[in-house]
Amino acid sequence: MKLMIIRHGDPDYSIDSLTEKGWREAELLSNRIAAMNVKAFYLSPLGRAKDTASATLKKMNRTAEILPWLREFEAPIVDEETGEERIPWDWLPADWTTVEEFYDKNLWHTVPVMRAGHVIDEAMRVYSGLDAVLEKHGYKREGNLYRAVKPNNDTIVLFCHFGVECVMLGHLLGISPMVVWHGFCASPTSVTTLITEERRRGIAYFRMNSFGDLSHLYAEGEKPSFSARFCETYDNADERHD
Repeated sequence: MKLMIIRHGDPDYSIDSLTEKGWREAELLSNRIAAMNVKAFYLSPLGRAKDTASATLKKMNRTAEILPWLREFEAPIVDEETGEERIPWDWLPADWTTVEEFYDKNLWHTVPVMRAGHVIDEAMRVYSGLDAVLEKHGYKREGNLYRAVKPNNDTIVLFCHFGVECVMLGHLLGISPMVVWHGFCASPTSVTTLITEERRRGIAYFRMNSFGDLSHLYAEGEKPSFSARFCETYDNADERHD
């Protein structure tokens, strides 16, 4: 089975929709996805994800099932330096990288700041939601692998958000979400693809074939959005710092 995770287009967070550029990105993405044989579409309930998917669904005359757990990961933590709330993937590397537990897939959520934010509760909601979808399509989680109950070559597509995407990848690949949140950057309308490998009958593992693919934008000369990135050098005053 092929699992495709798509981040929404360039966002206008003030209205939970897309910028003008985001709508162009969504249209170019739709040209790519519409050419595929997709078994099922799943969708975040948030506007920016719905709007991104709309071009594809309209072009294919399809509908998507809305899944509440696909909304953006919502577990704010309190920055110990400023005392203000922030999302876990915007934490400054100079601070979080000093904590060894953050690199451990079993311990990342035990750090006091994560416990205070009940981050694992939200993560478990994502884990169980993803596993339910995969089981529906023939793959039942057993330990760190999946039992191929009904092996298939189907393609399923999830339209969602960067934060929740990283949590899903951490679950599928056995990696701390902190490492994925901070070490990977999925630009707007980027496509991440994982494909099952069943090298022993009935036992499957999801292997990531591509992360954050933007070939649909490059093919049409559309420059990727800077959204999700931070300043390349500190002196780049026009790029996001904090």
